[in-house]
Amino acid sequence: MPEMGENRRDPLPLREVEQLVDLLRESRVGEIRVRQGETEISVRARPEVPAAPSANQVASGTQGVPGRSEPEYSPEMDRLHAVRSPVVGTFYRAPAPGEDAYVEVGDTVSAGQTLCLVEAMKLMNEIVADISGEVVEVLAENAGGVEYDQPLFYLRPDER
Repeated sequence: MPEMGENRRDPLPLREVEQLVDLLRESRVGEIRVRQGETEISVRARPEVPAAPSANQVASGTQGVPGRSEPEYSPEMDRLHAVRSPVVGTFYRAPAPGEDAYVEVGDTVSAGQTLCLVEAMKLMNEIVADISGEVVEVLAENAGGVEYDQPLFYLRPDER
């Protein structure tokens, strides 16, 4: 019989894990961690990837939600390109407080040009344009939180 302090493991509290999964779904956060004594449970959401439409749905125009005749509007439909956050963190438009923003709506940017910073785990990550084009919209609030894969900017690609 093991004594206290030995390598004795209690069974995994499945009911609590189920509650954490439900809480994660409801809250729409990326991850929940709970520690109770020696036990730590981490539950992380998987990014949802929409299923690819079948060839019949594409041909008949019935992709999307059944009963809808038109898909919801998205800027990508107007040939805009979304620059997305590669990490969860805090969005900053300028290199430091009181300095000018890296870019403004209407600016023309080149591929590789810095658009903003996203601070994650005390590291400043430069977010760069992956295409050349015009900044059409800034989608995140300065000093506000951003999620993984969240669109930060919409760019209208150069037509070259």
